[in-house]
Formats: sequence, structure tokens, C-alpha cells
Amino acid sequence: MRRVSKVDTSEIIKEKLNYIEGNSSNNSKISKILYKEQKGFCAYTEEFIGRADAKDIEHFNPTLKGKKQDSYENWFLVKHQWNKEKSNKWTKYQPILNPTDESFEERIIYDQGDYRVNDSKDTEAINLINLLNLDDIILADDRKKYLKRKKEEIEKFGIEPEGFFKILIEDDIKQVSYLRAIKEEFKFNIWEKLPQIK
Repeated sequence: MRRVSKVDTSEIIKEKLNYIEGNSSNNSKISKILYKEQKGFCAYTEEFIGRADAKDIEHFNPTLKGKKQDSYENWFLVKHQWNKEKSNKWTKYQPILNPTDESFEERIIYDQGDYRVNDSKDTEAINLINLLNLDDIILADDRKKYLKRKKEEIEKFGIEPEGFFKILIEDDIKQVSYLRAIKEEFKFNIWEKLPQIK
């Protein structure tokens, strides 16, 4: 998982949008803006959210949902499964590191396909990993297999990683997943190469 950046120029802020329980038209607008800002990727798994994928507006702190304090800073677009898995665990994992925290990537380290804490006493980072299942064995295994395949393909085609992923993005962006892992393994910031969604 990479740090999720929130922007002061978000259309959600400009239009003063609020999440309204049961108002699908309103909430769909928020979902589309988050999708655009996240360039189509799940904030937690960093997998591309395809048209057929179930997705949710995730209220990171679920205790704020439906309250005045709930806002853009608390909303992320995620694949439904990861929202569901987190749903009833919030109080168990406190205090917690926020995905927007500027020190996020220093505190949660990418380590050869896995995510771990930089400091074993960092309770907030440990709790985030546990809450979001960032160390989920199946997800980590999928990430490692994906990276292995991409390394083999890059070697087979004899092309630089940046050029290889540029081709994937242009051909079919659904072929791209695990943005932070790509950045760490292939030493370039793929986020900057992803197209803006209109």
C-alpha cells in the first residue's frame, strides 16, 4: 500500500459534497471523483478497479459515518471485499496510522512483496496492517507472483521497466497492479505515468 494523497482542489471539496446514506445519486458522484483522483486503483490493495468490480466508498474511521465530522479526508475508494473485511474491527485496532499520513511509507515498509512496520514498537502502523489485512497471505502471494511475471516479461522482451509498464498502461491499464511494489522493485514512480481519468 502506498500513502494516499488528498488534494485541496478536490471536486468533492469545491462542490461541498457530503456522503448521504441511501442517496445513490449523490454518493455515486463522490465515488466517481474518488475513482478519478485514485486513477482507478483501490486505495488499499492497489489493484485496478475494473468496471465489473464491486467497489465502495470506504469511511476509514467508520465511527464518523453519518456524522458532521465525516468528510473527504475520511473517504477512500476500495474494492468491496477489503471494505467488508475491515467493517467490524475498528475499535480493536486503535490507535491507528492514517493512510494519508506523510510518514506512511517510512513507517510501513515494502519488503520483497510484503509490508511490515519499520519499528516494532509503532503501534499505529501495526494496527493499520492488521486492520486492513495488508499482510494477507493470498494478497501478498498474488503481489509476489505478479512481480515475478513482470520481471520475467521485462527480461524476455529486453526492455527497460519504465518502457514496459508504459506499454501495459497504454495497452490495457487493468494489467497494472501494486503501484508501490512496482515503484520499489523497478525504481521508478509509476503513479506519475498513469493517465488522468476524465
